[in-house]
Amino acid sequence: MYARIFEKIPKFKDFTPVCTTEIIAFAKCNQEFENRNACLIGLSVDSNASHLAWMYDIYMRTGIIIPFPIIADRNGAIARKYGMISSDISNTETVRNVYIIDPDGIIRLILIYPMNVGRCIPEILRALEALQTADCSNGSTPANWIVGGPIIVPNPQTFKELEERAESVKNNKNGLSWYLSFKNPKNCNEKLENKEKNQLKEGE
Repeated sequence: MYARIFEKIPKFKDFTPVCTTEIIAFAKCNQEFENRNACLIGLSVDSNASHLAWMYDIYMRTGIIIPFPIIADRNGAIARKYGMISSDISNTETVRNVYIIDPDGIIRLILIYPMNVGRCIPEILRALEALQTADCSNGSTPANWIVGGPIIVPNPQTFKELEERAESVKNNKNGLSWYLSFKNPKNCNEKLENKEKNQLKEGE
């Protein structure tokens, strides 16, 4: 695991200030996403020529090369399929969206920012790790979860399991009640590394 981080750049905003700060921030953190087995993809209804000119201007002024693709969606077909065009704002202009899409093509998270608020890269990374940790460890992340923190154990499915959970919470002080208890997450990165090693061995 895991995922494409699908960033939507608003219409005709390639050279606008907020989007420029965002694209630079994503470029600087690209390795952080790759380390989590995720790839960044940009999407804009601007033209490919506009994207290239914008990326080149950023490079000339900062020395930063944008390391991920930006899709040119000139007719807005992809934007409409993903619900990126908000009729409350405009029939043509897109909102500032972020999608986390898993390897099965399922959208797992959508963040929608107003046009005057830039995306928060640390929160996107945290949300990505929360999804990966919850999936890998078979649990849920609580409010304000941070990487490495305890996760919520799935609810018991039988009365016997309920009794056992209540006893565990009482003895281990690891929760509030039978319906809210915690456990330490698995090392999901280690699981990924082992999977990659096995794949390499199979390819030898």
